[in-house]
Amino acid sequence: MSVKRTRTALLGLITLAPSILLAQTTESSTPATVADTNQLPAVNVTADGDGENRYSAVKAQVNKSSVPLSQTPLSISVVPRAVLDSQQAVTLADALKNAPGVVSGQYGRRGWDDLIIRGQVASDSLYLDGLRTAASNRVAEQLFGLEQVEVLKGPASLLYGLVLPGGLVNMVSKRPQGYDFANADVTVGSHDFRQATIDLNKSLSENGKQAFRINGLISNANDATDFVWYKNRYIAPSLSLDLGARTDFTILTSFQERGYIRQQGLPLSGSINPNRNGTLPRSLFIGEPAARPYNATETRLGYALTHRFDDGWTLNNNLRWQQFAMSGQLVANNALTATSQNLTRTGTDQTYNGQTFTMDTNLQRSFNTAAGKHQITFGSDYLNTREDVRSFACTVTALNVYNPVYGARLVCPATPGTNTSTTVRDLGIYLRDQIQFGDRWQLLAGLRRDNASTYSDNIRTATHTDNPASANTGSVALMVEVLRGVRPYVSYSTSFYPNAGTDVGGNTFKPETGKQWEAGVKVELDEGVTNLNMALFDLRRRNVLQTDPNNTTFKIAVGEQHSQGGEIGITSDFRNGVSLMAGYSYTSAVISDDGGQKVTTNGQWLDNVPRHNFNTSARYRFKGELTGWELNGGVHGQSRQRTNGYSLPGYVLTDVGVAYNAARWRTALNVKNIFNTQYYAGGLANAVALGDDRIVMLTLGYRY
Repeated sequence: MSVKRTRTALLGLITLAPSILLAQTTESSTPATVADTNQLPAVNVTADGDGENRYSAVKAQVNKSSVPLSQTPLSISVVPRAVLDSQQAVTLADALKNAPGVVSGQYGRRGWDDLIIRGQVASDSLYLDGLRTAASNRVAEQLFGLEQVEVLKGPASLLYGLVLPGGLVNMVSKRPQGYDFANADVTVGSHDFRQATIDLNKSLSENGKQAFRINGLISNANDATDFVWYKNRYIAPSLSLDLGARTDFTILTSFQERGYIRQQGLPLSGSINPNRNGTLPRSLFIGEPAARPYNATETRLGYALTHRFDDGWTLNNNLRWQQFAMSGQLVANNALTATSQNLTRTGTDQTYNGQTFTMDTNLQRSFNTAAGKHQITFGSDYLNTREDVRSFACTVTALNVYNPVYGARLVCPATPGTNTSTTVRDLGIYLRDQIQFGDRWQLLAGLRRDNASTYSDNIRTATHTDNPASANTGSVALMVEVLRGVRPYVSYSTSFYPNAGTDVGGNTFKPETGKQWEAGVKVELDEGVTNLNMALFDLRRRNVLQTDPNNTTFKIAVGEQHSQGGEIGITSDFRNGVSLMAGYSYTSAVISDDGGQKVTTNGQWLDNVPRHNFNTSARYRFKGELTGWELNGGVHGQSRQRTNGYSLPGYVLTDVGVAYNAARWRTALNVKNIFNTQYYAGGLANAVALGDDRIVMLTLGYRY
């Protein structure tokens, strides 16, 4: 189907969906009688009001329930807008450093979103407003357009189908509000960082249900690495319509454009390993300035619909269509020659195109029985995502890293080495029941059925592969309140994820499976102002693709990875003006079955996973004569990590900031990594990824 026809069909569906729904029910102007627990949590935004400008989040959209987090027997971390603003966070990696058990940006500043949850790679487990963004994450997310970032840890197939077992990240979009405001900010910072943002909201009805909001961003920046730069453009209009007291309907759209030169780190020798010629400067660029930069565009169009029926049922229907395109040239590290000066390099010319259509529909209702109070969620979701890849393996001359002279040209063949089109389709049906027994006990149980298929067309070889897969997954958890606000729990959950490709015999792979046991306790103090969460987990990921020991250019799906550890997190907005978000995690993630490799890797640490990781972020808002002033800061770091056969040292980073909020104006100054600690974020086989050096950011904003 053409893009034009797809857009027309989608607009028609958006227009007709509310009418079809309302035609089946009796419209009433009276408030809904359905209990609040039947509604998905709303994410409200206020303009720096004390009531909503909080570090502690009460609810999360990712659980598809309005049950408070303190009463949910799952590990969910939420990073609200207040934290993002006080830290002047720019990227998704900036936000995720606040979530215990999450490693972000392990490949450095390469222009994509990279993350690991509980020791397992989760870069492709990204969701926006509860819907999968794509099967493969290519275009980095724009953090400015988000109201909060949520991390659901552990297998989540019950509600989301095809996800890897470490967990997923759900991003919540900014939405129209029932009052008028206009915010504009200008930010300047290190490495020629310049950014302008605008956030406008207009209420279009007296009751505030009909409103229009638009977010926009323009930013340009260079990098600590020579010749590396970034340009971002983003706009996100959204519209909520007043379709009656029982119906909430919001149209959500966005368009972003990114251009950048990929930062590819440094060779191992001269950085993490010694080189007889000396240490390499961190500003060294190992690519070619004249290489074609990466350019990406992404368009999204969708809606969120909630309708509360007279009989107590609530219908939630979310839908989105997304299209992206990205292309560019990459020059990467290979190996140093015998002189330890000349770096051999590889070149790649890449083009990605794709689109995703996804929809989730569920019905919810609360009711009482002799067996307890139930909240039933019955739903179905559909994913259809396609990605086309064209890649040319190019040649480029070596670079003397101690006396670099640029100007080499990438020489690419006429025929691409990779020319594929891959489509993933999945239809899932799920049922979950949250049962309250008496005043203290709660049981959560659910089952899901997925029918998926991966279609791959190799255009270069004119071959087609169809890999159908189906699975039953589920989750069960038990929680009890032993003291007021103190709730221990235990849970078990499973996951399912299809493997693409074929083995040496042309056979398709069995899908990956995951399972996890978790035990924890949630402590809620001072009516939810302070929340303390602790969890221990044991997670296994099976049928992981490993190199075939007898045919090293092919894969086999027999491997197993094992993660176990614990996490503790606290969020609080104290009465004295202090807000706190802190956490610690211990993660032991190893290969437990290498598939019979000739040189065994059993027991080897998984790449880029530190055993210890911690984060602390705090804000103090003055009162009295100093009202309007606030101080903020944080300390975060991790222990050493192993990757591709070598180790990277641990590090501790310190951030500080100060801000002043007047009636109409706001200014903020943040210094990240104030001591300019030089560290490595992660690594690959031939390169080490550089962490951020000291960064200073100054923002001046207007509020109306």
